[in-house]
Amino acid sequence: MRENVPVEIYIHVPFCVKKCAYCDFYSFSADEAVKRQYFSDLISEIEASPYTGRPVRSIFIGGGTPSSADPKLIEKMLEEIRRQFYVLPNAEITIEANPGTVTEESLRIYRNAGIDRLSLGLQSANEKTLRKLGRIHTFPDFERSFLLARKCGFDNISVDLMSALPGETLSDFENSLFQVLSYRPEHISVYSLIIEENTPFYALYNAENGTMKQELPDEEEDRKMTAAANRILASAGYQHYEISNYARPGYGSVHNTGYWTGVPYLGFGPAAASCIDGLRFKNPLSLTWYDEPYIETEELSSEDLENEFMILGLRMMKGVDDREFRRRFGTSFFDRYREVIEKYIMLGALEREGEILRLTPYGIDVSNIVFAELI
Repeated sequence: MRENVPVEIYIHVPFCVKKCAYCDFYSFSADEAVKRQYFSDLISEIEASPYTGRPVRSIFIGGGTPSSADPKLIEKMLEEIRRQFYVLPNAEITIEANPGTVTEESLRIYRNAGIDRLSLGLQSANEKTLRKLGRIHTFPDFERSFLLARKCGFDNISVDLMSALPGETLSDFENSLFQVLSYRPEHISVYSLIIEENTPFYALYNAENGTMKQELPDEEEDRKMTAAANRILASAGYQHYEISNYARPGYGSVHNTGYWTGVPYLGFGPAAASCIDGLRFKNPLSLTWYDEPYIETEELSSEDLENEFMILGLRMMKGVDDREFRRRFGTSFFDRYREVIEKYIMLGALEREGEILRLTPYGIDVSNIVFAELI
């Protein structure tokens, strides 16, 4: 029965100390009264969910900067989730944090609340680059936060890095990698900067006589940074298990792997999305989201589910398995997508190994083109 299938839960906490220049997520600064009211409404949304009682395999508290909120509000919210859902004993529970926004007290409250994974948003070890991004922390702030998390019992820490940043050289990026590796986090994510609309970076990028375009590394330099990440992290013992993610053996993100492999998920809070029982819906971008209708509601067809299986699954380095596709959909993806698969095998972007289809190293570079043809 669907009710017995484990789900994932995402909680959106939209508060930040300061919004970064590249960020297009629904986030902003707020006073403590607004935050308290927000968590009260969030708990009401969780209580009213029609999907309560289901087993939960992972919880991800993202934002925004969840660590900018009172940790006791986080603790109370997790207590409510446990009342309304069956959180599995081995569930992975992650919270995102910015360096400098955690204390020994907050970290201990997180651990006592059952949070066992911390995701630290470093982005760069270069102080000048951090200032350009609008980050509020320094690299020493990251060092203190990381070591404090270890002291408080976090033995599963992920660090976010960005590449192809304004003014960043290959040497700068490699230095950030080596700096992070000196702390041996269990997981590292590396994302190339994307200039998103409605951000200060977008305005700078499109400004007449602006310097942003000249400061950004070109595509070739971006590819060199990606290749450097693959080489350096592999030599340090990290497995490249998804296009942008690397982990020490046994530490791949359970929650994100669920997204890529089709595990149903529920999102709570403004801008949070859900995909469960063949439905996809998204909450409004508003602090009154709880009283407003969904801004997107879609009943997924078999074709939608097949396409998502391929596009999301091919993000994983292990690729997609035709046996699982046949089990879910009753047909072979080698038949369903024959022309596209044959085309990109011939071009060297896809490779087949028995029942498995995966992107090649070249295919990762052109993955968006491959994915577009699978829709």
